[in-house]
Amino acid sequence: MPIYRFRIYFDEDESVYRDVAIRHNQTFIDLHHQILKSYEFDSKHRATFHRSNDNWQQGREISFERYEDRNYRVDPLLMAETAIASEIRNPNQKFLYTYDFVREWRFRVELIALSNEENPKMTYPATVRKEGIGPSQYGTKSILGDRFVDVEEKYDLSAAGEGFGEEGDEDGGGESDEGEEAPPAEDEF
Repeated sequence: MPIYRFRIYFDEDESVYRDVAIRHNQTFIDLHHQILKSYEFDSKHRATFHRSNDNWQQGREISFERYEDRNYRVDPLLMAETAIASEIRNPNQKFLYTYDFVREWRFRVELIALSNEENPKMTYPATVRKEGIGPSQYGTKSILGDRFVDVEEKYDLSAAGEGFGEEGDEDGGGESDEGEEAPPAEDEF
């Protein structure tokens, strides 16, 4: 059974991408869900694919559903009804994928490989490679993730802590307080 491998680039940074393997008879809804999963996005928003060419121009739309507030020149194909193989026109087929029409998360989807060998240990579709730190859907994302807040609070040095003082002695003389022994002279070592 043919397996397609797509590379999904984050539109704002080519160094951030995910590779997804999917069966030829699976649908665009399967690809849609795998893209969201690979970038750690939820599935609460509207989405659409557009068939594209080498210049990344929008072609025929493949939409999650027919949205009444959008103007279509041609009725869109529906993701749940459209098999991946039915929209592959050339060996380097490209698609544009937009998620969340308010924030407009844009991704470029490019066919990079075709294999007749299915991995029996893999459940398709599957993310087979991740490069770069993806965008955070609702806020900031760091390498440490949620643990960053804990580290920041644990080592908060904004206020001088106990045991810390100004550099040097108050009287500037370097003499020790009464009752304390003076440090040994260098020649006593």
